Amino acid sequence: MVAMQHWQDPVNALMGAWLVESPWVVGFADQGVPVATFLVLGGLLVAAAIGAIVVPRAWEEWAEVALGLALVASPWILGFAGHRAAMQNAAFAGVVVAALALWVLLTEDAYSGWPRRRQRRV
Repeated sequence: MVAMQHWQDPVNALMGAWLVESPWVVGFADQGVPVATFLVLGGLLVAAAIGAIVVPRAWEEWAEVALGLALVASPWILGFAGHRAAMQNAAFAGVVVAALALWVLLTEDAYSGWPRRRQRRV
């Protein structure tokens, strides 16, 4: 059995699963672009989070940060900002995902820990 190092990774996996299901739960399944966006980014997020659980590496956390930022920007880049439910869902999920992944990157010495190492040198 794999010992989980960060509780944030399963939460991000759940966020990815939520993104995949949310068009039908929230009620914008008839909107092609947001549905495709949520299916692709949600699936990638689940894969990155599971990878971070099974074989923890910093690049997986950085991938989660990138996916979170892509989610936040997607309504405006892909043109579905007018669909309020889809836009709010993407923005909220993106902020949560990016924040949790950054939290791991900034607090895990094995990944970087650069803010703490920098403070010790001063």
